[in-house]
Order: sequence, then C-alpha cells, then structure tokens
Amino acid sequence: MSASHRPIIIIKRPVQAAAHHGGGWKIAFADFMTAMMAFFLVMWLLSTSSPEQLAGIAGEFRMPLKVALAGGTKNNNNNSDSVIPGGGTDPTHAEGEVKMSSTDAESRDLQRQEDLKERLANMIEADPVLKLFRPQLLIDITPEGLRIQIVDSSNRPMFDRSSAIVMPYMRTILRAIGPVLNEQSNKITLSGHTDSTLYSQGDRWYSNWELSSDRANASRRELIAGGMLDTKVLRVMGVASSMPFSQEDPLAPVNRRISIVVLNKRAQAEIESANAVKAGLTVSPPGNAQQQPASAPASAPAPAGVQAAGPDTGRSN
Repeated sequence: MSASHRPIIIIKRPVQAAAHHGGGWKIAFADFMTAMMAFFLVMWLLSTSSPEQLAGIAGEFRMPLKVALAGGTKNNNNNSDSVIPGGGTDPTHAEGEVKMSSTDAESRDLQRQEDLKERLANMIEADPVLKLFRPQLLIDITPEGLRIQIVDSSNRPMFDRSSAIVMPYMRTILRAIGPVLNEQSNKITLSGHTDSTLYSQGDRWYSNWELSSDRANASRRELIAGGMLDTKVLRVMGVASSMPFSQEDPLAPVNRRISIVVLNKRAQAEIESANAVKAGLTVSPPGNAQQQPASAPASAPAPAGVQAAGPDTGRSN
C-alpha cells in the first residue's frame, strides 16, 4: 500500500474535569484569621497594660520552657506570689493597684488645689475690700501644696511695728480666707517671716524668731475667728528672716509676710509620719537605758522646720 493511501489513525482521549480538591483551604484560611485576630488582640492588650503588668508578663517568659512544661517552680529571681509558675511580678498584685490608685489620688489632689486657687482668685476679685489688697496676696502651687502669701508693704503693714498685733485690713483678709480653707479636707501650715532688721525693743531674748512665731500664731487665731476649725492647723512656725522673699534686698517690706500652705496629701503624710512617736517608747535621759512608760514621756525634739525659741524666753513657736 502506498504511502498516499495509508489510513489516518485518530486517537480520541476523553476530556476529564479537574478533580475536586475539597474544602481544606477554608480551614487553613480560618486558622489564619484566628491567628491574626489573636495577634491584634495581644497587641491591643499590651498597649493598654500598665508598666507593672508588662513586667509581670515579661517575667512569665523568663522561665525555661522545660521547667514550665514540667510544672516547675518559679524563677529564683522572682518574688511573685502568683500561683502561676514562672518569673516576674504578679500583675494582679496589690502593690501595682496601690501605686495606680496613688497616682490617681495625686492627680485629684492637684485638681482640688487648682480649683481652690481659682476660687480664691474669684473671691478676691468679687469682694471690693479684698480687691484693694490684691497686690499683697500671692497665690501659687508648690510641691507641698497651695501657698497663700500675704506680704507687707511700706504703706500698708500687716502688723503693728515690731509687734504681733494684727492690723484691721489683715484681719479682714484672714477672716475671709478662713471659711474657704475650712471646706478643704487637707490640713494647713502657717509660717511667719520677717525682714533682716534686728529686733531691738528692750527685751534681750526676744528676737525676730519669736516675733515671726507670734505673728504666725496671731494669724492662726484670726483664721479660726473667721470660721476655720482649729484642727485644720498642722503646724505653726516662725522662720524670722531665714527665707527672704527678695534675695536682693533683705530689708524689703515684702520679706515681712505670712505664708499659709494648704498641704497636699503627700506633704501632709510626710509631716505626720515624721512627727509620729511609737507607742510605749520614749527618749530616755542620758545614762538611763530603761524605757519610761508612755504615760510619762520625755521631752521630744521640736518638729522639723520649727525653730526653737531663744534661751529663757518662755515662749513657744
């Protein structure tokens, strides 16, 4: 048979549809989405956690995996009392909560001082009498709390010359401030200041220290007369000319002033704790190591910041 008459062979292969590969991809995609959701959830929790909580979480990852899988004890470097094995500080520990609440309390305390400052400024502006003395009223916030300073001037002194007798306008200011201070939960301190002029009125032992103390105590009495409770006062002291308002001119009238500090919670706690005496313990006299009963305490030293009176004055700060 010749090549031109060779039969044509046609092979037909059936076309088969692609085999169905099932729904495995859906499971993988679901696992991926779950992992992404968990990842973003962890990132969000870390961004909102406090430093104490972050330290606790970091401590949990410091423990070796082998020890963790075996249910081992905590890391030797960890003082946590958490029931979860591992290292680091327990994020639910009370210390972290106390620190957070302490910060919140300080913020609220500062806000109350700002509110008090604004209220006093408004009261002075609204009262025609107090407004006349506005240049002599200085109000600011210090690390100890809100400070109100009533300063002297050459033509309008707060007290009689070289005495603790309160002038009428000074009495008006103190009695107006008293009720406002009484509404605050914080206690106050009062400080009397003088200029550096030496006191010379015939009394050998009466100096600017005694004069500043007497003026501070006279101011305390006027505040109480205006409506402030006596229990609001935590400390009254005289500092003489040791802390001048004007460093350039120690003789300037502005150095003669009364400082009233509405203490913040931290400063009040520091003063109270510094002056606290342990129950049943007193200072024994020299050469006597035996403790005296609490009912008959020995003389305690003056609180920090309170200057003692001169020798044989018979006066108290």
